[in-house]
Parts: sequence; structure tokens; C-alpha cells
Amino acid sequence: MPDPLGDFSYTWPFYVAALGGYLLGSIPFGLMLTRLAGMGDIRKIGSGNIGATNVLRTGNKGLALATLLLDGGKGAAAVLVARLWGPDTAVLAGAGALIGHMAPVWLKFRGGKGVATALGLLLAIAWPVGLAACGTWLATAAIFRYSSLAALVALAAAPAYAIWLADPQIMELAGFTAVLVWLRHWANIARLATGREPKIGGKKSGAINGKQSDS
Repeated sequence: MPDPLGDFSYTWPFYVAALGGYLLGSIPFGLMLTRLAGMGDIRKIGSGNIGATNVLRTGNKGLALATLLLDGGKGAAAVLVARLWGPDTAVLAGAGALIGHMAPVWLKFRGGKGVATALGLLLAIAWPVGLAACGTWLATAAIFRYSSLAALVALAAAPAYAIWLADPQIMELAGFTAVLVWLRHWANIARLATGREPKIGGKKSGAINGKQSDS
């Protein structure tokens, strides 16, 4: 009997799911929308990030909301499409989408911090887990007024939610997303530890070396 792991007719959906998820996740919606709106390169303002938080610094709340929804939507779309081939391909596509957002090949692997994409893929792959994580983000942000802290707490809690609300495979994916998001937030963690992280709605004086903080 041939080894199924060595049989390309068996493994090709996994490769396609991972690559397709990566390519979908790598679409830089924040950069595209701000350029289409005539606002130039979003990477040259604020924190230089391509995510919704930095897009909000243009003063255009509509563009920021659209970026948030599209960044979350690409994580969800990757999972939902790949799920047609099974739960394993859905997990690979979701992980690929998150990596694609954080390290898009089109932008020399310098992308966003992945919070919206991570929450989007969690909502798609196990909506109770994603909903619990989103609720944790909202509660933490409301209490402490730090977007970055809310993201860190929400993603750190997601694997625990998956233990109760999903299964071990989803827990592993949630843990993977938490590790990547935490690593991508190392500068925010340092500022939180020293009290230099700007709060939600804070003044622009919270900029660090000419760059503002993002979640």
C-alpha cells in the first residue's frame, strides 16, 4: 500500500490550502484602500503599519472600518473555502492567511500585526471561540484602554476557550495564532511594561521616535 503522506494525489489539497491561505492573507487591504482614496502610502504615516489602527490615523473612519473587516474577512474566507476539503485544510489555510498578513511577499515580508486576521479565522473555524476572543478584546479594551493589551489578552485566552468550546486541533491553531501575534507585538509589550504605550483615543504625543504604536 502506498504511503498516503508521499502520495501527491492525497497531499495536494494541503499544499494548496496553505499556499492559497498565504496569498489571500497577503493582500494588503489597508495599503490598497488608502492609495485608492488618494492618501498615499499608509506605511509612511503613524506607526507605518498596514492595519486598521494605522489607517484610522488618516482620520478616515470608514477606511479604517473597511480595512478591519477586510483583514478579518480574508482570514475567515481562507478557512471557509479550504473547509470544503476538510478540517485539516481549513486549519492550514487559516494559519497561512495569518502568516501572509504578517509577512506578505509583495511588501518584502513586512506586513501587519495580525489581530483582525487572527480573530477572523477563529470566528470562521470555531465561531464560539472567535466570539469569546472578540468579547475578551472588547472587555479588555474597555477596562484598560490599550488596544495592544486587548489583542494580547484576547489571543492568549483563545486556546483556553478552544479547550472548552472546540477541540484539540482548534486549540493548537489558536495557540499558533497567539504565539505569532505575541511575537509581532514585542515592541508593544516593552512599552506596556514601561508605561509608554499610548491608550485608545490618546493624543498623538504618544508617538515613539516619530512612530506611533499600533495593536
